Amino acid sequence: MPHDVDGFAASLGARSEHTRRAYVHDVEEFVAWCERGGCTDVRLLDHRTLRRYLAYLTTRGFARSSIQRKAAAVRAYTRFLRRHGVLDLAVGAHLRAPKGPRRLPRVPRATDAEALLATASALDEPVGHRDLAVLELLYGAGLRVSECCGLDVGDVDLRRRTVTVLGKGSKVRRLPLGDAARTAVAGYLNRGRPDLVREPTEALFVNARGRRLTPRDARRILARYPLADGRTLHPHALRHAFATHLLEGGADLRAVQELLGHADVGTTQVYTHVTRDRLKSVYERTHPRA
Repeated sequence: MPHDVDGFAASLGARSEHTRRAYVHDVEEFVAWCERGGCTDVRLLDHRTLRRYLAYLTTRGFARSSIQRKAAAVRAYTRFLRRHGVLDLAVGAHLRAPKGPRRLPRVPRATDAEALLATASALDEPVGHRDLAVLELLYGAGLRVSECCGLDVGDVDLRRRTVTVLGKGSKVRRLPLGDAARTAVAGYLNRGRPDLVREPTEALFVNARGRRLTPRDARRILARYPLADGRTLHPHALRHAFATHLLEGGADLRAVQELLGHADVGTTQVYTHVTRDRLKSVYERTHPRA
């Protein structure tokens, strides 16, 4: 029985392109390990074999976060094999990689974000209007970069001040647009997009070639607007900032979870640690009894 990695790849249609590529790569590595002697007959896969594979990854020096992702890919792969009758048992259901310390996201301060947006707003040309609208949606609505790039013109309702995004797992959520984001998007639609579009397209944001903006294009946009210390941000840092600054302003954790589109509130909770660290830092710097 072939391992059918192509079939597994086709079964990942609901996941993001980045996740699909990562999972397929991880499963190809797992299959190669099996064929080298780990388990030459896919029908004989069991939990012990999977644990041996994770131990092998550890000896190869992979980071814990990488092993966790590879374990998730193998779990998904064994579920695929069971659905297709290759495996009789859910051998990967309880496969867990060792948990490492959770890295807190590096978040720009509110003043840094404001300065970045002020720099972008000073560029009065089509590309500048686009850049400002992209940055305002990443920071003002907390969009993932893939969600921002995937927006169509019809997804933005300026009258109702909302933007509708397709998130992970094909989940749709409608988010409020603040005044700054609404103004930036309206400015781009009126004075930026008409000059950048070269052929009919539904894409809201387009690059210099008139094609739909990609995450790589978005990273280039951030690179054009460094912070005062010369540091450049990744687009996801603005999503982190969106969540952190909401919590610092007193927003409810569950509300932030809904805005971010997190399935598990535990994912959102990491931002409370960032906020606590900042409060502790302020206390230690300013209180005479700290």
